[in-house]
Amino acid sequence: MDAIIEAVYDVISGPKGQERDWNRMRSLFVPGARLISAHTGKDGVTSAHVMSVDDYIRLGDPLLKKDGFFEREAHRTEDRFGNIAQVFSTYESRHEKDGKPFQRGINSFQLLFDGKRWWVVTIYWQGERPELPIPKQYGG
Repeated sequence: MDAIIEAVYDVISGPKGQERDWNRMRSLFVPGARLISAHTGKDGVTSAHVMSVDDYIRLGDPLLKKDGFFEREAHRTEDRFGNIAQVFSTYESRHEKDGKPFQRGINSFQLLFDGKRWWVVTIYWQGERPELPIPKQYGG
């Protein structure tokens, strides 16, 4: 479980202009996996942006390379039952590897163990906001 989550953070992270290993990214997810961002607009309405892995790659690639992007886990809570797991992974996003975080939030990973390895089924995330701080139990 540790290795698959670490691999997700590793594959999306890199300096400005660096190509990401998108084939590696695809290899971490089950077929049909989803990446879902929860975004709250200025009107206070929260909506989900649902993407396939390839949608995420197409939309994210130019943004990740533009300014540099490094994301790492700052805290984790896990719940597991049999071959499924739910992990709340508190993240910190930076433009430089050791720079100051410009964003924090929680990635909710849903994982499947097939008897040989863990797979990502879903990553569902929401960024921290002044009116929505990360709670203490999640590393806030």
